[in-house]
Amino acid sequence: MATGWTYQKLIDDKMTVTAYCHHAPCNHHQALDLKALAKRFGPDAPAMEWDIRPKLKCRKCGGKSVGLIYSPDTSPRNFSPNWR
Repeated sequence: MATGWTYQKLIDDKMTVTAYCHHAPCNHHQALDLKALAKRFGPDAPAMEWDIRPKLKCRKCGGKSVGLIYSPDTSPRNFSPNWR
């Protein structure tokens, strides 16, 4: 069994992966389309930072100095507007 994230695991866990260009003055950022990546590379393909980052380049400036931020879904669960 593989350790770490796969594209499907990220999707199932409602994670967001955002790529950031480190090339100044660009500093472009964009959330990755995890469903499209899962379709392209397979849902069980490894999706750790060291797996994804070498495949990326900035859409705005073409730079390869890209960082990734993995963020969990922080939307409220079982929210009740009648809480006190």
